[in-house]
Amino acid sequence: MSGFGAMKHDDFFRKHPIFTAAEFARHVSSVGDAGPRAAEASLGYHMKTGRLVRVRRGLYAVIPPGASPDSFPVDPYLVASCLAPDAVISHHSALEFHGVAYSTNTRMMYSASRPAAPFTYRSQSFCGTRFTDALVRSGDQFIGVMDAERAGIKLRVTELERTFVDIMDRPDLSGGWEEVFRSLEAVEFFDLDSVVAYALMYENATTLAKVGFFLELHRDTLMVQESHLKQLQERRPRQPHYLDRARRTSGRLVPAWNLVVPVEVLEHTWGEVP
Repeated sequence: MSGFGAMKHDDFFRKHPIFTAAEFARHVSSVGDAGPRAAEASLGYHMKTGRLVRVRRGLYAVIPPGASPDSFPVDPYLVASCLAPDAVISHHSALEFHGVAYSTNTRMMYSASRPAAPFTYRSQSFCGTRFTDALVRSGDQFIGVMDAERAGIKLRVTELERTFVDIMDRPDLSGGWEEVFRSLEAVEFFDLDSVVAYALMYENATTLAKVGFFLELHRDTLMVQESHLKQLQERRPRQPHYLDRARRTSGRLVPAWNLVVPVEVLEHTWGEVP
């Protein structure tokens, strides 16, 4: 069992607090362990000794010496970043990463060309969503994406400007309208040229109208220019659309954007008892 000893792989474990089975197999081969089952046997040994835990099939987390495999926290951002080669932390999880989310939750959201099937590890769920078709057609899935680092591992996160548009498009992935509005209202500054440019890439009239509606509501605090609103307004829906396409909640028509907006969103009467 000496070939499986922790010292032989300490450098790899130090540099890879989260890693895939394929990454470990390449490492095992590089240190001279031969045979197709060498990596599998080594992973099994280190899980038995408590040095590793399996997060899901093919994905492992390193447990520091002396820490409990049952209770040591595994960084969910690092886990999500390993679930697809082009994974990008997005939606509400991006809000949390940037420190502006109104509340926290146990769902880790990421975007990718081919997300992994949803799963739960301990109390944390991991849910992927596909990049929009328009974004894929543009060939630039990483527009509005920043590189970040946690525990020495690089990961991708949507910038606030892209996050803003993404969550206006899919509030269901971001905790609903109260969470979306309260979170976005905590942001003191957006690069509005970037917001509008990214929104236009969506090629979705309803999403453009929702972005414009929010910007118009906050035009003073966010220093929104008429030119920003005009670009979005020119592409608003021709007929009234619901703010929430999935629920089609009744509300008031906002003619400037052809949006039917729930009263609680218009008046910010979140959770008030009638």
